[in-house]
Amino acid sequence: MTDAQDNRIDTISLDEATVLARNEQIEKEREVALRDLVEENSFRPIRATGNGHRGPWRVHLSVVDGMLAWHLKDRDGEDAGTIGLGLARLRRVVRDYFAICDSYYKALRRASAQEIETIDMARRGIHDRGTRHLLESLEGKVETDFETARRLFTLICVLHIKA
Repeated sequence: MTDAQDNRIDTISLDEATVLARNEQIEKEREVALRDLVEENSFRPIRATGNGHRGPWRVHLSVVDGMLAWHLKDRDGEDAGTIGLGLARLRRVVRDYFAICDSYYKALRRASAQEIETIDMARRGIHDRGTRHLLESLEGKVETDFETARRLFTLICVLHIKA
């Protein structure tokens, strides 16, 4: 039986070659998601643990041929496999999230507090929808909780940013 400390991400990195440009707001969201994710998360890759690997896990996220690749290393630094997720089901919600974030950042400069709050509520709603889609995509591959998936969704969005 594994301990709760085993079922977590210890370090996470993004394929920086995938991301061509980030604005200041996106960079801040990335930093917060990375920090919060490593601080507190729940992550158990089912196949890797079934093959005898134990965490905490080192995860490297990249986009390869239209697939989201989760490259895993176990507690000993050994290759624990790669989890591939198709991005098709996430594409629309990622696009919606970018659009609402753009509106939100523009509103911060010139809108009333009420307008900003309304846009922020919509932004959080779209983010939650993306998180639910991610949880569905991970079903049978990774056991995780909503908050961990939420932070992972933010990082997946960062990987989709193009100049």
